[in-house]
Amino acid sequence: MKIRLILFLTLICPAARAQYTQYVDPLIGTAHCRWFHFTPGAVPFGMAKPAPSTNGSYGNVHGWEATGYDYRHTSIEGFPNFHEFQVGGIVFAPLTGELQTVPGKLEKPEEGYRSRFDRKDEHATAGYYSVLLKDYGIKAELTSTPRVAFHRYSFPAGKPAHILFDIGNQQGESGPVKDAKVYRLPDGRIEGWVTTLPVYVEKYQPGAEVTMYFSAELDAAPDAFGVFRKNDIQKSADSISGPGAGLYLSFNDGKKRSVTIKAGLSYTSVENARQNLRAEAAGLRFDKAKQNAIASWNSYLGRIKVESPLKADMVKFYTGLYHSLLGRGLASDVSGAYPKNNGETGQIPLGENGKPLHNHYNTDAIWGGFWNLTQLWALAYPEYYSDWIKSQLLIYQDAGWLADGIANSRFVSGVGTNFVSLAISGAYMAGIRDFDVQQAYAASLKNELEGKDRPRGAGKLDIDRFRKYGYVDHIEKADGWPETWMFAASHTLEYSFSSYAVAQWAKLLGKTEDYKELMRLAGGWKHLFDTSLKLIRPKYASGQFIENFNPSQPWRGFQEGNSWQYTFYVPHDPRGLVSALGKDSFNYRLNTIFETSRKNKFGGGTTIDAFSGLEGLYNQGNQPCLHIPWLFNFSGKPSLTQKWVRTICNEFYGTEGVHGYGYGQDEDQGQLGAWYVISSIGLFDVKGLAETAPELGIGSPLFDKVIIQLSDKYYKGGAFTIETRHGGGENIYVQSLSLNGKKLDEPFVPFKKVMEGGKLVLEMGKEPRDDYRK
Repeated sequence: MKIRLILFLTLICPAARAQYTQYVDPLIGTAHCRWFHFTPGAVPFGMAKPAPSTNGSYGNVHGWEATGYDYRHTSIEGFPNFHEFQVGGIVFAPLTGELQTVPGKLEKPEEGYRSRFDRKDEHATAGYYSVLLKDYGIKAELTSTPRVAFHRYSFPAGKPAHILFDIGNQQGESGPVKDAKVYRLPDGRIEGWVTTLPVYVEKYQPGAEVTMYFSAELDAAPDAFGVFRKNDIQKSADSISGPGAGLYLSFNDGKKRSVTIKAGLSYTSVENARQNLRAEAAGLRFDKAKQNAIASWNSYLGRIKVESPLKADMVKFYTGLYHSLLGRGLASDVSGAYPKNNGETGQIPLGENGKPLHNHYNTDAIWGGFWNLTQLWALAYPEYYSDWIKSQLLIYQDAGWLADGIANSRFVSGVGTNFVSLAISGAYMAGIRDFDVQQAYAASLKNELEGKDRPRGAGKLDIDRFRKYGYVDHIEKADGWPETWMFAASHTLEYSFSSYAVAQWAKLLGKTEDYKELMRLAGGWKHLFDTSLKLIRPKYASGQFIENFNPSQPWRGFQEGNSWQYTFYVPHDPRGLVSALGKDSFNYRLNTIFETSRKNKFGGGTTIDAFSGLEGLYNQGNQPCLHIPWLFNFSGKPSLTQKWVRTICNEFYGTEGVHGYGYGQDEDQGQLGAWYVISSIGLFDVKGLAETAPELGIGSPLFDKVIIQLSDKYYKGGAFTIETRHGGGENIYVQSLSLNGKKLDEPFVPFKKVMEGGKLVLEMGKEPRDDYRK
């Protein structure tokens, strides 16, 4: 009777529906927090990402380090509204008492407008954030619509209250401020913009810049206003320009009050920021916006339903899924206006309903994303995957090349390679084809084969040498950009993989000559395989392997890794790699690697640094290794994939501010979170959907039941269920597999079968079993 009552309430009462946000803890792993990592006020894939900052004003020397919010800090300096890779700014901050216009330092909060806070007074979930600013007694709350940030500041009685619009100063990864403006209009609106010069934008597209615009409305009129530049305050002035520009509002009567700010945001103009505000938030109050934001998150998170008696696993899962849906936010306006690569404003075509046919997005590089994000998008969010491809094709259309990463449509390659063509090919193989296929193929083929006049931001600057030798030849030292000479071995492996992916696409499209050339290049890894050491070893143009070779050494032929790690980087031909090492040697070496790496937390131990673990045998905290635990499925030892993937899920991932995604490892716009999601449900494609008929490897699900809600637009199956029987405790090994009642002999399920819906049942036990044919 109780079960029926709960079901009845769920059907008739929205409040009784599953609240997946209860398992989302955005504070996890924020001790080493990239600028885009902690934005609890955002909605899925939103442009508006209001969040607290503890150190965003400190800048970012190399352009990518941890900045913005650090779990170990105890004071908050303000609430920026833009948080993307290389994009950050438009800070709002409330205070009481004496007007202060500089944020101050962490060591001495009282010397600026920052305020101390206690963790017990902080609440963060998907779509909403609140905190008590202890020095002022102010409760600050944040939420949003896709392009509108909502701030609500509840001031206590007794002292003058102020709100700062600190617009013209550097924030997070944004780089130095080139120019800014903020002004107050007669109707009370506060508007403005800031132009920044992010480090990676300047590196990959010299002379380019990023501009952010806003238009804000308040529901309360101030008693006074003025502008400032650092400590220089001009009372009653209503406009200021240039770096450091800021504006303040004051409420001098000392009354208790709540003030709500609605800020429309845009990357194209103040007018479009106004239009975004009108379209998404006209008449919308804070509490309703909060309700809508949380409902949106529950809808997105609910596309994959998992069941487990272990709350920690539920928290890891839904927080990881939340991170997967947080990065790569909107860059286009409600009208379809978007920032072009050359700094002009473009227009996305409109449909018959007058709305844009798709959106445009900022995006960090997709390096490694084919082992987490794109598989997750294909399974549960194919409409976003499709949108992402159309967005990437805008860059190709405007600039002539695919861009691995973009900030405000500017090139920000980041790693000097380019896997966009592999990601596009993977979507096609997964049945997502509602984009301009011919344009996408042409762009992808160019990405794989052409080097002439290639801009630095398109990556692959050594592609001509790859085609000439069949591998990228090692250069010991050069004066040019590091990505042209420093990473020859890792680039060879990466280019081989992406060549294979586009080759399969060429095959399906009947592009025979393209297929032959791409498949020639797909074998590039074999040129660097040292049969005496059974390791990948950089090679000179002469054909000789490098001398003084140290397999543990990063940065000499290998980017963010070493030979021990990159030797397993043959995802498109895992059986070929197993054969090259010998099956027994392969299994012994890889199992020993995991046994050894476990002692060091599968990475850099407890060292808080994104690059910790680069010299290790295995590094879960960085992209080049993420497929490796799944390789045992190809070497006759699926039980070892089950063992090590589950162990990594349990031990590398935590639920704390310090131990989250490892200890200080790099949660690149949700990639480590997405890896946990797909690995914990027991499905993973080592080949990144590159095959003409992709197969998902099967692991050891952490959950009793998983239900993937399939998109009606792209797939016909309705839902795909994964069920484990007799699991729990020591029963981590698969004893038998069946798909829709039919026994499986191998630990793989065709992606097509998943999309057709049905049920995968795994019988579990505590003893390893590797042969399912019996």
